[in-house]
Amino acid sequence: MGEQPSIVSDGQAVADLVSDSSMGAVDADANAGEDAPTASDDNQPVWRTVGRSAILRALVLPVSAILGIIITRVIIGNYGPGAFAQYGLLVGIGAMLPFTDLGISAAVVNALAAAPSDTKQEHVYRTLVAAIRVLVASAVVLLALTVALSVTGAWPTLLGAGLDPKHGSLAAGLCLGLIAVAVPVGIGQRALVGLGKNHVSIILQGLQSPMVLAALLLAIWVGIDAGPYVAAVAYAATFVLAIVSTVIVARMLPGNFGRATRDAPRIRSVHGEKVFDQAWPMLVQLVAMPIALQTDRLIISHVNTVSDLASYNLASQMFTPVAQVASAAAYALWPMFVRARTSDGPPPVSPQKTAWQFCGAATAMCLLICAVSGWLANLASGGKISLSLLLIAVFSVLMILQAAKNPLGMYMTDAPGLRFQAYMVMLMLPVNLVISWVLAKPWGPAGPVMGSIVGVLLFQVLANAIYVRRDLRRRFA
Repeated sequence: MGEQPSIVSDGQAVADLVSDSSMGAVDADANAGEDAPTASDDNQPVWRTVGRSAILRALVLPVSAILGIIITRVIIGNYGPGAFAQYGLLVGIGAMLPFTDLGISAAVVNALAAAPSDTKQEHVYRTLVAAIRVLVASAVVLLALTVALSVTGAWPTLLGAGLDPKHGSLAAGLCLGLIAVAVPVGIGQRALVGLGKNHVSIILQGLQSPMVLAALLLAIWVGIDAGPYVAAVAYAATFVLAIVSTVIVARMLPGNFGRATRDAPRIRSVHGEKVFDQAWPMLVQLVAMPIALQTDRLIISHVNTVSDLASYNLASQMFTPVAQVASAAAYALWPMFVRARTSDGPPPVSPQKTAWQFCGAATAMCLLICAVSGWLANLASGGKISLSLLLIAVFSVLMILQAAKNPLGMYMTDAPGLRFQAYMVMLMLPVNLVISWVLAKPWGPAGPVMGSIVGVLLFQVLANAIYVRRDLRRRFA
């Protein structure tokens, strides 16, 4: 397991805001075939932030992967394969619940990014009040579900034979309970993006694997049988880091955050800001995107062989970090675009040109992976799994398209833009599913990847590019 469960999504990374001077207005004469103006000819502050985002994410990924391998060895060596099997099973609970914040992160990021001064602090306060209420409600529902599953003894039925008969149900309940209590304090990690301090969040995220490994080694040294509860330790680390990030945000917003926390229970007398116009489109994407991308494995499992599925999994492990690094870098653009939009100024960089630059960077990374793919496959599988040139090629194309869509999507983070993205994702789901199923038989594990390529290209890259172009023309005509 390369990474432990985390409240922070893979797409989150460093987001230092550029100075207000780089957001200054310029001549907004945009012709039909040209990009809209950008805030400054000197984009070095922007690219420093984006580059730092990518570098930090690129550093965290291999460190987490190496520590994940060590954790795997420690679990299997001290507690046996059964404990490791349950660990992987319970860690998967968090992966199945990416929507626990109900999409509220979009409203929090936009509110904080749009309020660099005291002029909009009331909006920030009311947004935080609404967000805290939504997150607490989500936590209560998850806790109720935890109690219901534990009291009725439904965990073995739900999770299957991989659950330890003696301690598995308690461990599963602890994991879901920790996920639940981490939801409200997870607001800090969302707020850090809008505050332009998400580098703190990604650094904290990088501490999770060391914390889990340290806890395991301590338990072994003391003689505690922690085997059935390793996944709970991972979720506990996530919870602690979420608390730390929330404390940091509270110190950065001493007035608004404390006031919002105190007033959130006063539902009748204190009204929160409207947030669901931004939350529901984000929620749709949080639910739909994993379905769209994870159905590939299900299709291969039904249509192709176990060997094909193994090849797909290995190729995915090799190339997915490209999309993760690109997403982390792109998140640095979100608050910049928000601040420019709310001040009626041009974006600090052209979303279209930035998409091409992300394409170039992703292409370089994919070429590097392609060059060493044979060695990596042999190292990871001991020579038991080989990757075809076609599978390597289509994964490269998919990662390049995933990288290209990110700057465009970060520009489209107001309510209309988020709605458009949600509609496109909903349209992409059936198209991706049908094409992937049809191509799986003749093209093997590369077929579903081709389906994902068509879906991402049509409904995210091209659709978002058209939307961004029209929006820039409308704003700066």
